[in-house]
Amino acid sequence: MGASQTRSEHKYQSLVEKTGFSLEQIKNLHKRFQQLSRNEETISREDLNSIPALANNPIRKQIVDAFFDKRNQHQNEVGSLQEISFEQFLMVMSHFRPPTLKTTEEEKEALRKEKLRFLFNMHDTDHDGTITLEEYRKVVEELLSKSGAIGQEAAQAIADAAMLEVASTNVPHMDPDDFYEGITFEHFEQILKGLEMESRMHIRFLDVDTTTMRCGKSSS
Repeated sequence: MGASQTRSEHKYQSLVEKTGFSLEQIKNLHKRFQQLSRNEETISREDLNSIPALANNPIRKQIVDAFFDKRNQHQNEVGSLQEISFEQFLMVMSHFRPPTLKTTEEEKEALRKEKLRFLFNMHDTDHDGTITLEEYRKVVEELLSKSGAIGQEAAQAIADAAMLEVASTNVPHMDPDDFYEGITFEHFEQILKGLEMESRMHIRFLDVDTTTMRCGKSSS
């Protein structure tokens, strides 16, 4: 019993270093992971799709897919996973950590870039490094049409107009007949340059409020 607990503590400690979560936070997240996986070693898309709080979310598919996207594992890999382990689950959750008062400006910038890359990956569904008009249109359509406020055709028109505005901003001297290939990550960064991301991007649908999950070890 004691040896098993020591191994668990050692494993958790290595996850502290990898993710920036405290030991207590990791233990709490592990409890939630066990609930979702029904005490199995991995969780699947079906496990996350069964979360009630996600049922009516217009971008549920993108959120769930993000947990199985290899690009969000900090390993520079591309592709999708069928199931994820607790460590892989934690690596995705680490994108939602807000900064603390002790976080340096350099660390804040790195956190911001992580969050932006995570959001970019959610929209770049074919993993080619560019958000195309079709990908952008699909997300906007889902957000608008599923809200019930407007129809699909109106949502599509709004998405096309928004993409055209992005194109004119990123490529100001583009001719009318030029084809805009899509939004690169560099363009994406420029578009969201003035938006405060560090504490806004959080997650609550797992019954875990990441707005209270600070980086590093807790002071208590």
